[in-house]
Amino acid sequence: MKKVCIVGGDSRLKTVKHHLENQNFYVNTLGLYPDDKGDISISDIIILPVPTTRDNKTVFAPLTNRIIPLSEVYDKTNDQLILCCNYSFEKRRCIDYNTLDSYALLNAVPTAEGAIKIAIENTDFTLWKSNILVIGYGRVGKILADRLKNLGANVTVSARKPKDFANLEALGFNYINTEKIPDLYLGYDIIFNTVDARVLPDDVLKNLPCSLLIDLSSKGGFNLEYAKALGINAQKAPALPGKTAPKTAGKILAKTVSELIRFYN
Repeated sequence: MKKVCIVGGDSRLKTVKHHLENQNFYVNTLGLYPDDKGDISISDIIILPVPTTRDNKTVFAPLTNRIIPLSEVYDKTNDQLILCCNYSFEKRRCIDYNTLDSYALLNAVPTAEGAIKIAIENTDFTLWKSNILVIGYGRVGKILADRLKNLGANVTVSARKPKDFANLEALGFNYINTEKIPDLYLGYDIIFNTVDARVLPDDVLKNLPCSLLIDLSSKGGFNLEYAKALGINAQKAPALPGKTAPKTAGKILAKTVSELIRFYN
């Protein structure tokens, strides 16, 4: 029987634990429940949370606030399979599941729905007939634009690649070139950013008439504090799947983890 150790994590990892136990894996935990004492060194597979770390020093363990150094994971592993998110251990058999389309594409759904929830709760008008800009046409941008359009919003998407422009035109979306944003007047009611780059410089923020600006990127697409100082209702919205749909997000992660274990073991 394969031994699995889940280190840190939120309620999504609890779903993963139950899922793997139903598949007859032996699962112990460290930092997921109070006073749990999972042993990394005797486990065949190590599963780390979403994200694996927030400070690049310790494992993300919000449910217990346990301090589990990343160095402890490294020192207690050798040839075990390590599954992590937005992190990698050098000289270890490590897979970043967040880079996999099988995970990231499905995870974009609760992200998009969570973003729409924030938009509804922070505006005094309907998304229907609202003028909305989605910056970026990656995994999250595609799902978000589709959901907003289905709600009756007038959606414009910014992208960079000619093939994305063609795809957007074929699907009936308005579109702009992300690189041209500093030169354009962005007269939208709501703007969602999904790009991990400073796509909205300070000069652009000064002239934004939008009622709501939501940043879904991990690194930040604009200066959040400066936007707020200008009186813009600007919000940073990281890790939405775990906040707005933890059960679904947990099932998506459990499915991904199970497939990785079967493939690599």
